[in-house]
Amino acid sequence: MQLNWYNPDTEIPDLTGKVIVVTGGTAGIGHAVICELVKHHPKQIYFTGRPRTQGEKIVAELSAETIVTFLECDHSSQASVRAAATRITDASDTIDIVFCIAGVMSVPPAVSVDGYEMHMAVNHLAHALLIKMLLPSLLRAAAPRVVITSSAAFGMHPRGGISFDTLRTPQGGLLEREWRYAQSKLANILFAAELARRYPHITALSTHPGVVQTAMLAQQNALVRLLGSLMQFGTLLTPAQGAYTQLWAGTASKDVNGAEIVNGEKYDPIGVPGAQTKVSRDAELAGRLWDWTEQAITLQQ
Repeated sequence: MQLNWYNPDTEIPDLTGKVIVVTGGTAGIGHAVICELVKHHPKQIYFTGRPRTQGEKIVAELSAETIVTFLECDHSSQASVRAAATRITDASDTIDIVFCIAGVMSVPPAVSVDGYEMHMAVNHLAHALLIKMLLPSLLRAAAPRVVITSSAAFGMHPRGGISFDTLRTPQGGLLEREWRYAQSKLANILFAAELARRYPHITALSTHPGVVQTAMLAQQNALVRLLGSLMQFGTLLTPAQGAYTQLWAGTASKDVNGAEIVNGEKYDPIGVPGAQTKVSRDAELAGRLWDWTEQAITLQQ
């Protein structure tokens, strides 16, 4: 994991005139991303999350730097996501960068209010819906970017990648409990790749931020925390460090080796082309996920 080379103060370019959307901005990585972005003078930052009191506190702290707008949003509810997206598109014709960071991990088996397994609802469908609604605004931007936060844990997905037949159940079986989160993180990788294929004007990337000491990780049992730490050779990152890969992916033009960023790719900390598998690179599976997603978010209109 290559962290030492990246300094957001010097690596992030001037963002004057840019309109940016960040999901999950009230805590953890999302909050850290916003705190770094405001230093580089974007025109506007919209961020989603809960609770309202925390969102309003962040606005008060950062609004002197740039225009920061909080949108209270329950990412497990497509109606709530639609409402947030509508507020953004009503106010801004052009969106330059979208950071998809909001997420859940290892929550008890449940379905969302719309009837989808909770990890898939929050980690994938909420962001797919938001991106779909922001798509016209993104396509109007000169060089739009979408950065979707995935995880190295995507490889623990079920056989075949995604269990489409059970996505409208809590997936509460013994084995299902182990791969619900991984399945949603695989969906993030596949969706970013398919977005890049269908809309090459948009640079769409998925990222693994590293294993970050956030409230979401703290809620996991000791074994999960230990395994996560071992995946990074014992290194747990702070939220500020965990934000670096997202910030790099949203603003850089070259990777850590000086090569041009590859649209649709997954990247690891920081700016390193990420490890993938045959399943995560399966274009047919990505297309199937796209079609399933389109149906899932259209049904709830």
